[in-house]
Amino acid sequence: MTRSRFLLHACLFLAGVPLLNAAELPPEEKAKIEGLISHVAGLKGATFIRNGKDYDAASAAKFLKGKWEAQGKQIRSATEFIEKIGTKSSTTGRAYRIKLADGKETDCGPYLTGLLKKK
Repeated sequence: MTRSRFLLHACLFLAGVPLLNAAELPPEEKAKIEGLISHVAGLKGATFIRNGKDYDAASAAKFLKGKWEAQGKQIRSATEFIEKIGTKSSTTGRAYRIKLADGKETDCGPYLTGLLKKK
C-alpha cells in the first residue's frame, strides 16, 4: 500500500470514529422510546391506521419496535424516533393515524409528541 493510500484510509477511519459515537443512543432516550412503544401496546380499544389499513394496539407496537430495530442506528433521541419512525410511512409518506377508544382520531406524530412532553 502506498503512503498516500495509507493516509487516505487512516483519515477515513478517523473521520468515522465520531460518527460511531454520535449514533449511540443514550440510556434515558432508549427508556423514553421503550415507554412510548409500551404505551401504544397498552391502549385498549385503540385502532392504528397505517397506509389505509387498521391494526390493533399490539400490532402497532410490534410494528414500531420492528421499524426502530431496523433503523435504530439513525435514531439518537425519542424525538427522532417519533419524527423518523412514529409519524408517517417511509414507503408512501402517509401519516400514521390513531383512533382512540372514545372515537377521537389524530395523527400519531403529534399524539406521541404529546406523550413525550408529559414525561
